[in-house]
Amino acid sequence: MVRATGSERALGVFPPKPNAVEELFGTPKVVIGAVHLPPLPGSPHYEGVPLDEICAFAIEEARAYLDGGAHGVIVENHWDIPFLKPGEHGYETAAAMAVVTDRVRHATAGRVGVSVLSNAAECSIASAWSGGAGFVRVNQWANAYVANEGIIEGQAAHATRYRSRIGANPVKIFADVHVKHGAHAIVADRTLAEQTEDAEFFGADVLIATGSRTGDAAALDEVEGIAAHTTLPVVIGSGISAGNVGELLPACDGVIVASSVKDNGRWWGRVDAAKVRELTAAAAKAGVVLP
Repeated sequence: MVRATGSERALGVFPPKPNAVEELFGTPKVVIGAVHLPPLPGSPHYEGVPLDEICAFAIEEARAYLDGGAHGVIVENHWDIPFLKPGEHGYETAAAMAVVTDRVRHATAGRVGVSVLSNAAECSIASAWSGGAGFVRVNQWANAYVANEGIIEGQAAHATRYRSRIGANPVKIFADVHVKHGAHAIVADRTLAEQTEDAEFFGADVLIATGSRTGDAAALDEVEGIAAHTTLPVVIGSGISAGNVGELLPACDGVIVASSVKDNGRWWGRVDAAKVRELTAAAAKAGVVLP
C-alpha cells in the first residue's frame, strides 16, 4: 500500500490542517530517533548525576542519530521508571527535560521533540516550549486505557487548553492511537477506525501506530487501518528495524526508532551510529529523502 497524501486523502473529522511532518522536517517521510535519558532528578533511579552530564549523554545520543541520517530526535525520560500518572510529575521533571531539550537543540541544530512518560501531556508541552522543541508525543490523547500505571485518561482537553494558555500553540501533538504497555478493554467495542478518528477529532497533528510494548513492531494492517481513516500523517512509534522499515514505510509517513539501533538491541543501550546508517539506508530505498 502506498500512503496517500494531500488532496488524495478523504476529508476527515476535523478541518484540514497543514501536514505537520512536512512543517517540522521539510520532507514528507521521516526517521526520528528516540533519546532515552538517564534517570532525572526526582526519579527512583536518580543518584545525583549533575544535569550537565545528562545533557552531554543526550547530545552524544542525538548526534549519533543525526550523523546516521535521522531527520530529528525525541527526548524521553525513559529511565524515570516506574512512571507517574499525568499531573503527578514534579517541577524538577519539567525543568530537567526543558534544559536537556534546549542543550540538544543547540548542540545538534536538529529538529527535536519531547515525551514525558507516562502520558504527561502538559509537562511535555511545558518542557518542549521552554526548550525550543517543535513537537511532543502523547500516548493517550483521546479515550482511556489500562496501563502499568493504572487507568490513564485522554489528555487532549486539558493539554490543548494549557498549550494555548502558555502561548505554545506552535508545538505539534504526535498522538498514539493504540498505546503500547496497555490494555484497551475500556474501548474494545470501538473499531480502530473510530479510535483513529477520535484522536484526529480531538486535535492531534500526527498519529502514531505502535506494537504492544517497547521494541515490538506495529502490524502492517494496523498501520494501514489508521492511515485509511485519517487526513493526518501517520508515524510508526515502535519496533522499527533495518529489516522491516522497507515494508512498513510505504504505508506511513515516518518512523520513530530506538531499540534496534542500540548497541545491545535494548532501550537502555547506547545508540550505534553504524546501525542507524543501516536503517536509514533501508529507509532511503523505501522512498525517504535523507537530510
